[in-house]
Amino acid sequence: MSQADWAFRPIRELAQRIRAGELTPTALAEHCLERLDAVGRSLNAVVTLTPERALREARQAEEELRAGIDRGPLHGIPYGAKDLLAAAGYPTTWGAAPLRDQRFAEDAAAVARLRDAGAVLVAKLATVELAGGMGYQQPNASLTGPGINPWNRSAWSGGSSSGPGSAVAAGAVPFALGTETWGSILTPASYCGISGLRPSYGRVSRYGAMPLSWTLDKIGPMARSADDCGLVLAAISGPDPRDPATLAFPSSYDDRPEAEPAHGFRIGVLDDALAHCQPEVAANFHAALAVLAEIATVEPVRLPTFPYTEVATLILWAEAASALEPLLQSGAVGELTAPEDRTGGYAGLVIPAVDYLRAQRIRRQIVAALDRVLSQYDAIVAPATAVVASPLDQRFRDYAGERRLVISAASNLAGVPAISVPTGFGERGLPTGMQIIGRYGADGRVLAVARAYQQRTDWHLRRPPEG
Repeated sequence: MSQADWAFRPIRELAQRIRAGELTPTALAEHCLERLDAVGRSLNAVVTLTPERALREARQAEEELRAGIDRGPLHGIPYGAKDLLAAAGYPTTWGAAPLRDQRFAEDAAAVARLRDAGAVLVAKLATVELAGGMGYQQPNASLTGPGINPWNRSAWSGGSSSGPGSAVAAGAVPFALGTETWGSILTPASYCGISGLRPSYGRVSRYGAMPLSWTLDKIGPMARSADDCGLVLAAISGPDPRDPATLAFPSSYDDRPEAEPAHGFRIGVLDDALAHCQPEVAANFHAALAVLAEIATVEPVRLPTFPYTEVATLILWAEAASALEPLLQSGAVGELTAPEDRTGGYAGLVIPAVDYLRAQRIRRQIVAALDRVLSQYDAIVAPATAVVASPLDQRFRDYAGERRLVISAASNLAGVPAISVPTGFGERGLPTGMQIIGRYGADGRVLAVARAYQQRTDWHLRRPPEG
């Protein structure tokens, strides 16, 4: 295995090679730091490198493994964290120019759990400013510049987890932590041709992460494969009294591949979503369904009728205005990069409480209705995004029009798990993806379906061109 392959290899293989003495955590960390500094920065994926911490943690991993202390498959594996997550002593900018010097005294819970699992933090990775909470409408909405897609450098990497998407796809880190409120893990995963898992709401503690929407925010892994995502989820999930939304029961993912079924699934297909998709996205989704038909019974299913997008929008805007009120009231948003972000958040401050409460009442109906659908299947599937990544020089609406899949709003409102896995390539040579959505709490079953699909395809093994 050449050094250029290191961050493209599965986590299990890297762990085996470390234990076999073929690779050291220090050498792997140094390689990722170098690649992030060169390729990662050229993609606007890096906010801050963390070499002092990385080399300290890597050396500690080596010493512990030599002493027979094995913290699991992530021990000695480098990663990056979206810059909404605090890392003690380092800037945590939330992607926003007025907060470029913001620091916190302790790690976010997810970062701390990865530290305890022996993983090595090498970078804070780029995000759309304030996680997109001010209503950005085009790619250039971050203090680091627009996220650049490694498959086509004239295209966006997706938001708001733009840095994790680009860095993992470019082989700069084996995995990264992203966050999703409404599409911010699945979208960059799909656009960049990687696997991105949005866990069940409450699966991962959000302590130490920027709050955008208390009832919608989730933290999850972005990696080469579904199996890699499962390994990371096992390390970061679990209850935390500092985040009262966390689930009391642990992740259902078992890190033994043979522990979950690889066939015999029942899968529902949201085929009506294809009407909104680019032709290549739809064609690749149909090809993915043919693969799924080898391991599952596949049948069409439709979402119950609800105003999903309107409900999600109102809840997000109201909660974001409350969470970010100090920045709005101080006028600091006037220093943000995207012009629309400097004023876009103020509308949320005047949403009537009665409208917010009405939206939450409708949401309860949505949760119950969607659960009735999901309870009939191991998963339901749809394209991850209706289009491939937009050009860097276009506003999203100018490129995609109204092509936004309602399943994204519906599944985020219900807090159910979903993963995006790559399905091929579309317009301008850019990746396409499929989302696999499960019942609340059934993260392990979603991962099992995704892993079975990836055992029969090689899209997740493809690499973008260098340069």
